[in-house]
Amino acid sequence: MQRVKVLSIVMVIFLLISAMSYANESELKIAKKVKVALIIPSTIDDLAWSQIMYEGIKSVQEQYGEDKVEIEVSERLWNAVDAGAAIRQYASQGFNIVIAHGAQYQSVLDEVAPDFPKTSFAYGTGFATNHPNIFAYDPQAQQGAYLLGIMAGLKTKSNIVGIVGPVKAGDAIKYNKGFKQGVESVNPDASVRVAYTGSFGDLVAAGEIARTHIKAGADVLSGTAQQCVGAIKVASEFEDVIWLSSDMDQSSVAPQTVLSSQEYNFDNVIESIIAYRQKGILGGKHLELTLKNGNLELIPNPKLASEYTPELETAVNEAKAKIINGDIEVGLD
Repeated sequence: MQRVKVLSIVMVIFLLISAMSYANESELKIAKKVKVALIIPSTIDDLAWSQIMYEGIKSVQEQYGEDKVEIEVSERLWNAVDAGAAIRQYASQGFNIVIAHGAQYQSVLDEVAPDFPKTSFAYGTGFATNHPNIFAYDPQAQQGAYLLGIMAGLKTKSNIVGIVGPVKAGDAIKYNKGFKQGVESVNPDASVRVAYTGSFGDLVAAGEIARTHIKAGADVLSGTAQQCVGAIKVASEFEDVIWLSSDMDQSSVAPQTVLSSQEYNFDNVIESIIAYRQKGILGGKHLELTLKNGNLELIPNPKLASEYTPELETAVNEAKAKIINGDIEVGLD
């Protein structure tokens, strides 16, 4: 019970700090309805990258009302060509903001954006804004990954940690690099093994890689993208295996396996884009999600509170503070 109380206190402190990050910002006022279109590679209930963005937009709509924020969504647009047609159609229909939620859509936006100079387009993970009406949002996934890596380094008993990767691009690479550095910071003897499926959404392949890692001795696993739901389900078949998540809180997939999750707060990103538009700025901004600005958040699984030892909590909290104040810079080569 004592550990549960400690975890609860840590969570409350963290939430207070996150709230303080926005306490001094003036509340957004939406005078005229904003029409937002979302193009996603998977579905609004994928428990990962697409869902967390959808929930962020819905949160903004709920806060300001459907009369102020209108939403349309196109799902399962893995193919950039098909996505391009949807992006162009939404822009021609007068949508104010068109969000293409994936780094793979950058080139498509570069083609479409000049034809619709009054429309704001956004994509991520990215940093390039090649036109004045394109926003790039950029989760610094390596920061939360570093903290999850610390957990992995302290929790592993076999000193073998496995990562289930999608493709070698975007925030997946950032995440893997940050996670590995976090493990090494507390356990230099641990071996971090990475394997890629070559896809963001291949649940079966992700599950096969997770099983291979476990058979090779890994007792802590992690990974990113929509595919990881398949890997988590495989990990849950093994009693002594822990999973550490990214994109959003995935503890509902396997409550006795997912120890903690890095979650992206995209509602703040959407509000920023709307606020910029109201100032006449239609794009050209690189919007970061970081621990410091509260757009990255670590979500502990309360059902596994007994796993949060004082040593683990101290190590994670100290590292988080150092990342925020700049004493730790998680490198990306």
